[in-house]
Amino acid sequence: MSTHSTARAVGSEADGFLEAVGTEAASAFRARATSRRYARGEALMHAGQVPREVFLLRSGRVKVSASTAAGRHFLLAVRAPGDLVGELSALDELPRSATIEALEAVDALVLQHADFRAVLAQHPEAAMGLLRMLSARLRDADAKRIQLAGYTALGRVAFCLLELCERFGEQREGAVEIVLPLSQEELAGWAGASLESVARALAQMRELGWIETRRRGIRVLDTAALARATA
Repeated sequence: MSTHSTARAVGSEADGFLEAVGTEAASAFRARATSRRYARGEALMHAGQVPREVFLLRSGRVKVSASTAAGRHFLLAVRAPGDLVGELSALDELPRSATIEALEAVDALVLQHADFRAVLAQHPEAAMGLLRMLSARLRDADAKRIQLAGYTALGRVAFCLLELCERFGEQREGAVEIVLPLSQEELAGWAGASLESVARALAQMRELGWIETRRRGIRVLDTAALARATA
């Protein structure tokens, strides 16, 4: 049974998407939305599910992942407060292409597909904001593919760790603690490398004194060394 609760949206939130579409469109979005909370580990949506809703994250982060027919798990993205998720299915009405799971407690604004499309139709600035967001995500994904293509497994893992440090790192006692609980399998999917090669790369980095690891946790001791591995 789901542990989330639903109520009319109230209060302030981190609205990256809504800030980009302007006051009028943002007000229309909020007026049609409800607020919903998810516990850590709870799925907002599952791959293959018949789509019904769009989510705007107000607090907490989620991971976007998919699995192959052979059962390999791939981490596709991590979304943070202000990000919109589930928007593609609202546009094409096709089944969900990925699973979205809360990495921590999440509070989100939830909009039914018909309401979301109505906001886009009535407020062209919202539609343009959505197009800009999708364009930025596509450019980012393309740039990452190009960068990773030229690296060894060690370079790919180093690249991903640097990205995690920048986006989800906290400075603690002269090191950077990556405060995002990821498994080695998820890191391998993000790096586009095999689980075995990622495990070897992490072991090598530990031996060199670049990182420390624990279950679903990485502490980066030498970001400069990671940067050199991606040069």
